[in-house]
Amino acid sequence: MKIYTGRGDAGETDLRTGDRVSKSSERIEAYGAVDEANASVGVAREGLEEDDVRDALMEVQQLLFKAQADLADPDDEGPTVEEEDADRLEDVCDDFDEELEPLDSFVLPSGPAAELHRARSVTRRAERRCVKLQEVEGDVDEVLVALNRLSDLLFVLARVVNQRAEYTEDSPSY
Repeated sequence: MKIYTGRGDAGETDLRTGDRVSKSSERIEAYGAVDEANASVGVAREGLEEDDVRDALMEVQQLLFKAQADLADPDDEGPTVEEEDADRLEDVCDDFDEELEPLDSFVLPSGPAAELHRARSVTRRAERRCVKLQEVEGDVDEVLVALNRLSDLLFVLARVVNQRAEYTEDSPSY
């Protein structure tokens, strides 16, 4: 079987429902941005040695793939992001956050965890695309909540990785 079909050559693609939509639709923009976030998390995961962080990121990638499937199916016939998914992200975030000292300022994205910071910012972009989809079509509430929690988790994981590497995070100097 060949990977290419030619079906998208005119600027349309299939949703999981079989409906054809423009590749520039809000729905395609949303799940494309989630796909990009997933790839970014994968790049960050591959650059890390901490098994517990890598395991958490693998779980995140599974959730992001489920979010893509959810967004690609406006009829909710396939996998869907549930409230429990955001709850799980909160639990993982809380567990890792116990290692950290409380923040008293913003931190500049850098250090051994720079790719995690990039993944966080890409996740925020995916969240914005999903907000736009929510405004246009509705019914992506749980994906939005999960992406919001995920960006928090990625920030915490970045701080954990930097702290474990004894990297001193810098604050903005405005």
